[in-house]
Amino acid sequence: QVQVVESGGGVVQAGGSLTLSCAASGDIVGLHVMGWYRQAPGAQRELVARNVRGSSTTYGDYVKGRFIVSRDTARNTMSLQMNSLKPEDTGVYYCNAIVRFHNYWGLGTQVTVSS
Repeated sequence: QVQVVESGGGVVQAGGSLTLSCAASGDIVGLHVMGWYRQAPGAQRELVARNVRGSSTTYGDYVKGRFIVSRDTARNTMSLQMNSLKPEDTGVYYCNAIVRFHNYWGLGTQVTVSS
């Protein structure tokens, strides 16, 4: 079993910053990819940032230059630092872990950016 847990969501004013954290645990030998996705109300889940172990990070176009991902492969954690937040960044943010080609998701954490 693999557990993925997010934390750090909340309410922030536009222009502010917020940091989310994700931790993967359990049977995670072969944890290859960790990523963040978000889902706004009525919209599909979309990529925020994705890191392949030993490789670079891919960011969604709308977060480039504003969001920064930091992955700790020894602790199996990943943080998402979000800067210059906009109301359109509002949504539920999910952490994803791919272990031996299987996808695992956290329950999500709500981020609300007020204008």
